[in-house]
Amino acid sequence: MKDKLSFLPKLALVLFCLISITYILILGQSLLAPLFFSFLMAILLLPVANYLEQRFRFKRSFSTIVSVILMIAVIGSILYFFANQISDLWADWPLLKNKANVSFHELQHWISSTFNVNAEKQLSYLNDSTEKALATSAAIVATTLATLSSTLMFLGFTLLFTFFILNYRRKLFTFLVSVFKEDYKEKVGEIVSQIQYIIKKYIIGLFLQMLIVTTLLMTILSIMGVKYAILLGLVAGIFNVVPYLGIFFALLISCLITFATAGAGKVLLVLFAFIGVHAIDGNILMPLVVGSKVKINALIAFIGIVVGEMIWGISGMFLCIPYLAVAKIIFDRVDNLKPWGILMGEGHKPEKKRRVYRITKKIKLEEQE
Repeated sequence: MKDKLSFLPKLALVLFCLISITYILILGQSLLAPLFFSFLMAILLLPVANYLEQRFRFKRSFSTIVSVILMIAVIGSILYFFANQISDLWADWPLLKNKANVSFHELQHWISSTFNVNAEKQLSYLNDSTEKALATSAAIVATTLATLSSTLMFLGFTLLFTFFILNYRRKLFTFLVSVFKEDYKEKVGEIVSQIQYIIKKYIIGLFLQMLIVTTLLMTILSIMGVKYAILLGLVAGIFNVVPYLGIFFALLISCLITFATAGAGKVLLVLFAFIGVHAIDGNILMPLVVGSKVKINALIAFIGIVVGEMIWGISGMFLCIPYLAVAKIIFDRVDNLKPWGILMGEGHKPEKKRRVYRITKKIKLEEQE
């Protein structure tokens, strides 16, 4: 009876803490989402800032400014390239519209012949749906403007937070170590260095994976003669950052654009290309360039993605995996939290020889630990 009574208050406290943290995350999305993203970017830019300070004797603030400017240049180049591809798609919008009309009439004829629903009933249903959509057009415009403004605010806060985290990194580390007792300072330092190492490896591997997937799909779709192959490959590479779900959203967008420009035959080719690249990505690229540094099992990762989307939308889907990895590092090194680390992990696997793919005599790819 005593154990039961001691367990119930502990469970109630855990649930209360989880609900409170979730509520704070929802309320503070505008501030916390860019802060968490900035933390990842600061870890990625940390070697650049350290190199500028050690090699060129830059001051801390100046090396931070240069690092952030480099980040802006890279992100701006990607957005500029993406905008050019979108402009080409927009230029062909009349052709896409005509193709969509032809496909719509073919679909209308198929529905009439298969389900015996005449064209007038189909048009009346579409007209009713159109009127409802137009009635809510003001809300749609307001939502679009709100999304655009929140995106600009997110980017602005991200740049500022990245600068401040890099510039005051030693002060933040000193504060973090000083919070704990003297007996735990060594363990805290070990946890911080491990988090920095794993997150840096994960982000670099993720960008490499995105680049390879984009290049593969661009090449395959170009060989198959699919229009907007570069745009579709870029969309697939960017969406692939979101585990499990991203590739399916990219496939849906690619199939719709391909169907509007080339018909159903090319859609099947695009489908097979995505399946093949996804198989290569999951079985070769992930072990090679990302490795198993982020050892989160698929169940916890999927739950984290869904919860992240419910709390913060797309940014939550992207941020959930690295921060689940951070949580697991902490859980594995705190005695009272080790069961949670076991729950999140993949379990013990038998040792196996790491795979090595030799490209040339001097260049080879070896599977990460």
